[in-house]
Amino acid sequence: MKLIDEFKMIDIKEYNFPDEELIRSENPADHCVIWQPESISLILGQSNKGPESVHAQKAMADNIPVYKRPSGGQAVLISPNTIIISVIRKREKFQSIKPYFEQYNNKIIEALESFGISNLRQNGISDISIGDKKILGSAIYQNKDRIFYHAVLNVKEDAELIGEYLKHPPQEPDYREGRSHTEFVTSLAEQGYELEIQDIVKTLQQKFTLN
Repeated sequence: MKLIDEFKMIDIKEYNFPDEELIRSENPADHCVIWQPESISLILGQSNKGPESVHAQKAMADNIPVYKRPSGGQAVLISPNTIIISVIRKREKFQSIKPYFEQYNNKIIEALESFGISNLRQNGISDISIGDKKILGSAIYQNKDRIFYHAVLNVKEDAELIGEYLKHPPQEPDYREGRSHTEFVTSLAEQGYELEIQDIVKTLQQKFTLN
């Protein structure tokens, strides 16, 4: 009960980031938006319950805003040290979302490999890892006329910061094996790849250009 009361004090905001237009458009067309957040925010997945996902008192004390996105997956922290990759495409019929995760995650892997990053693979349902440590999580929202994929790539955010604001998720991929955020999450910088975010953004934009 205490956790629920604490979380009621937080104003959960409607998702309103640069890729919102992809979700809200009345006439969706194939398009991508790749962007760098301006500040730290916490984003709940569609089915996340705040008290299970966020350290409410810490978020309130530090004035960290909390938003809720329309797609599934677990709560994430975004910051200027991360890159968000968002893609929308028109759809003609419902089908498994697994091929979409594979298609888009493979594009990201190819883009990162062009910088000499190795040991990348899709892991769990929709993550990308370096070895057995996560550097990207993704989620998909779909309805009768569109599929919306978006992902958070950790370029140089400290996993300890993520653990300060996010609790251990109520659901996790098998390969996590109960590890804490600090043990499970890594970044390109932590793995020894000191890259400029805008260089990565440019390469991803080229990879995701939809014809």
